[in-house]
Amino acid sequence: LQNLNEFFLNDNLLTGGIPSWPFTLPSLKYLDLSNSCLTGPIDKIQKPNSVQESDMLLKLKNLETLVLSSNNFSGAIKLNVLSKLKNLTMLELSNNKLLSFSSDDGVNSTFQKLETLYFSSCNVQQFPNILRSAKSLRYLDLSNNAIKGSIFKWESEGWEQLSYLNLSHNLLMSLEQFPRENLHILDLRSNLLQGPLLAPLPPSLEEFWISNNNLTGEIRPSICNLTFPQILDLSRNYLGGIILKCLGSSSYGSRIINLQKNNFKGKIPDFCADYNGLINLALNDNQLEGPLPRSLINCTFLKFLNLANNKLNDTFPCWLGALPALQVLILRFNRFHGLLNISEYIRPSFSSLQIVDLFGNEFNGVLPTTFFQNLNSLKHARNLSELALQESDKEGLTPLYALHFYDQVSVNVTWKKSEMELEYIRTLPIFTAIDFSINRFSGKIPEAIGELRTLEVLNLSHNSFTGNIRPSLGNLVELESLDLSSNNLSGEIPSQMTKLTFLEGSKTPAPKRKEAKGSPVAFIWKLVMMGYGCGVVLGLSTGYIVFTTGRPWWFFTDKAYSFFLSYVVVREEDAALLLYVLARNSMLLEFIFVSSDLKKGF
Repeated sequence: LQNLNEFFLNDNLLTGGIPSWPFTLPSLKYLDLSNSCLTGPIDKIQKPNSVQESDMLLKLKNLETLVLSSNNFSGAIKLNVLSKLKNLTMLELSNNKLLSFSSDDGVNSTFQKLETLYFSSCNVQQFPNILRSAKSLRYLDLSNNAIKGSIFKWESEGWEQLSYLNLSHNLLMSLEQFPRENLHILDLRSNLLQGPLLAPLPPSLEEFWISNNNLTGEIRPSICNLTFPQILDLSRNYLGGIILKCLGSSSYGSRIINLQKNNFKGKIPDFCADYNGLINLALNDNQLEGPLPRSLINCTFLKFLNLANNKLNDTFPCWLGALPALQVLILRFNRFHGLLNISEYIRPSFSSLQIVDLFGNEFNGVLPTTFFQNLNSLKHARNLSELALQESDKEGLTPLYALHFYDQVSVNVTWKKSEMELEYIRTLPIFTAIDFSINRFSGKIPEAIGELRTLEVLNLSHNSFTGNIRPSLGNLVELESLDLSSNNLSGEIPSQMTKLTFLEGSKTPAPKRKEAKGSPVAFIWKLVMMGYGCGVVLGLSTGYIVFTTGRPWWFFTDKAYSFFLSYVVVREEDAALLLYVLARNSMLLEFIFVSSDLKKGF
């Protein structure tokens, strides 16, 4: 093997420690041992038993790429030792949780050609001094470590050529300066950064992630000087003031702007007034007011719009129905009012919409049938994995990057007066919901809702709907959550509801019992399905169904491993029967007795 140039042993189930013999091959240029379940101290490659350290490094004089990531190595990397690999351009050591840098990392040593250093998800607690002298370094990832304190100006002196810098998910409190010349991607998410946003930003910056920190103050005008910004994420901080007008102009040109969960005030600027490339706009959880800017009609590529939890005051923006790509529209907890009108000049309207959330506003009147008839994307079965790949291809993204394209999106699923916040990543093609709860809608529930066969969440609670529960709701075979509570519905629960798959294994209804006319019976089924793989939770799906009138139906499942009944709330006179049925089916986990003036559990 003396002439071997490349050696790939990655993605295996090897056992034992790191082998030392590959580090003695004189012609080796590329060595990849990643993701191979190797364990033990890293010292073997730094001081092999059979080879003197200096001899080993001399024999590796041609090595250019060393990939040891995603194993279980321990100990400390001696960068002053590895710096003797004079041709080394790429060093990947990420995902070794017990691996760190040696405290004696060779201040006087240099990596002359090192361009890439990936050391994320390890046990790093301080910056290695040698980075100051890695003048060719372009890609640096130290994310998901425990680096504390501040990054001082002198520590970043060797970063002039950096194009990609990821310091996210650490314990950093301040950063004295950014690399100025060539930086394209800067990720500082989930640290402890505080004070005002550091300025100026490098003009070359294309992606700037600094969410989930403790930043205060206002956005400085120098942010408008970015040459070609694509992603701006300042979310989950304490920033205030107004949103700068430049963020919506053609000179800025971002595709993703995420300013959610800050303290911004004033009106929303005219996004897309002279530019239509915006894809994701998240301004929720601020203190914005006034009407929606009509310039949003020009955002022809817009897919995601979240304006929840502000003080916006406007009628329903039916004109947004002309946006062909709009998949998510979240307007919850604002002061929107009036009828849910649909423009007769837009055909079809909202045809790509998959999530629409109007929770907690002041809308009124009858729901128009045409609104639901236009929701074409909710009518047909979809191959979810293919959809994700298709979207990434359309946007020119790799599948891996597509997973982070929309960053974190929050959706609040409301039950009664409490809220459960679900956070998910890249779920636009794989999550569907309609939430019109806590408004003043009236009239009958439109029959057309039953055509939305891919709908997963439907919440029409706390309105003034009348008439019977539509049998067509039984066609919503993908439904995981249905809430019709706190309305003026009448009649019986349709037998078609047994077709709902999340109530899998429905059985014969309970024997008819005489009930007082008009007295509401509330039943809540809350089902939880969890998936496990490789020792971690892969998915959590919660569903519930709430009715306020009608005769009780009992839904159970013979597949205890898939679903279980977690709690039921009933009238006082139904409690004994329910307790008996639950016990018979071995499904009793908790029983809570509730009456108008008494609460006790047993």
